[in-house]
Amino acid sequence: MESNPTADAQSTATSTLDTTATAASNATTTAGDRNDPIITVRNLQTSFFTDKEVIRAVDGVDFDIRPGETVGVVGESGSGKSVTARSIMGLVDSPGHILEGSSIRFQHVPTLRSFATTFAGRTVSLDELEAEHDPTSLFDHPEIDATPSTFGYDDREEATLEDFVGAYGDTLEFIGADECVFVRDGGTDDPESITDGFVELTRCTGEIQRKMRGGRISMVFQDPLTSLNPVYTVGNQLEETLRLHQDLSGQAATEEAVELLEAVGIPDARRRVTEYPHQFSGGMRQRAVIAMALACDPEVLICDEPTTALDVTIQAQILDLLKELQHERDLGILFITHDMGVIAEVTDRVNVMYAGEIVETAGVHSLFGDPKHPYTQGLLESIPGRQQGERLQTIEGNVPTPNEPATYCRFAPRCPKAFGDCEAVHPETVPVGDGHPEDEQAAHTTACLLYVDEYTAATHPSSRTPDQGAGEVEAMGGSADAATDTETETPRGDDR
Repeated sequence: MESNPTADAQSTATSTLDTTATAASNATTTAGDRNDPIITVRNLQTSFFTDKEVIRAVDGVDFDIRPGETVGVVGESGSGKSVTARSIMGLVDSPGHILEGSSIRFQHVPTLRSFATTFAGRTVSLDELEAEHDPTSLFDHPEIDATPSTFGYDDREEATLEDFVGAYGDTLEFIGADECVFVRDGGTDDPESITDGFVELTRCTGEIQRKMRGGRISMVFQDPLTSLNPVYTVGNQLEETLRLHQDLSGQAATEEAVELLEAVGIPDARRRVTEYPHQFSGGMRQRAVIAMALACDPEVLICDEPTTALDVTIQAQILDLLKELQHERDLGILFITHDMGVIAEVTDRVNVMYAGEIVETAGVHSLFGDPKHPYTQGLLESIPGRQQGERLQTIEGNVPTPNEPATYCRFAPRCPKAFGDCEAVHPETVPVGDGHPEDEQAAHTTACLLYVDEYTAATHPSSRTPDQGAGEVEAMGGSADAATDTETETPRGDDR
């Protein structure tokens, strides 16, 4: 009887999923029942403008992060994972730019109340804007012709200015260039009356951006050795973070640094704060980096391949630490990796990225139990550890450089299920499986013509075989194989 590689790969991951099923289910339910998203990403587009071409490293990405929830982003190198994280942090270096039409909203009422007081000149009342302007008139704005693609004709009467801020804020003449804090205040000037709103991160600059980066949203990078300055003690670097963001100094900062190291499981923390990074092991350095990221008690933690450079034992310890800290602090976590085993272990929801786009989104159990997109299926089939003697499956070819607008399925040249229309039609995201499209946390969606009635393999049979290539899915077997993977930003827009 012929073996089923996808089924085998799913079986391989079952034990990992089963051990975390209760915790993941509880975390997802809790986050969904009592919390709205703390970060909402819509139509994120980040491009790199070189002399020869424009690289669309991130091309229309949507997802949410809720308190207490771990959202995974998985894909091969070059898929746009790290650029997505750096876009949220405001760390995209030239020649990269976040394009107009992108929106990254941070929604946290205590932060809004604080910013409305400190940055009154950069704060806008959505209530006043809606009272002064008719939102439906925005459809006639000459620079917002693309709006109907976001808000259908039937929704125009219900559209509010809040729907347009961020995505089209730069084109709205009555919103200043420096205004990035938008609040609902019930018509009063008291910051305590603010009940809702958001900070539009794509419009943040200067002091607000510095307060958001590190203070409200922190990031743990891939290589702890390069994340720490070798000429300063670990304590000095922690204290510097506390001085900049918490206004602590002297003995108070030192005591807080010791407590942070103790919180991340570093023994004899009072002595270790006086040591330099080279005196720490790899695992201890990563714990110190996590302590630094948590120094300002952020609401969101972005982890960009935080265990790639660690051996399997230390990797497991770091993952356990992150889960413990998340439970204690109700952190929203964005976890970026190319390791499907790590995805199974720590995430609640998963976004599968390919060539700058999200091709499938689902709860972790739904994704592993019933993957829909051929790329997701290929990633699962590429996990080592199936029955001994079987040939390891690979995805032939390489991730393309997205230097043209997506007018077709970018995975089509490598897809074993592709048919004629895949090379002529760009697939829209559609609901699949047993998820509920109206419930974003329960929804299972994919961008594939196989799930669109008018474009099916049955009516459009494949007329070719996938392109052959030397590439394969990178390091699906775990972090030990990935120890030499050093993803860094490049002008080509790769995640490597």
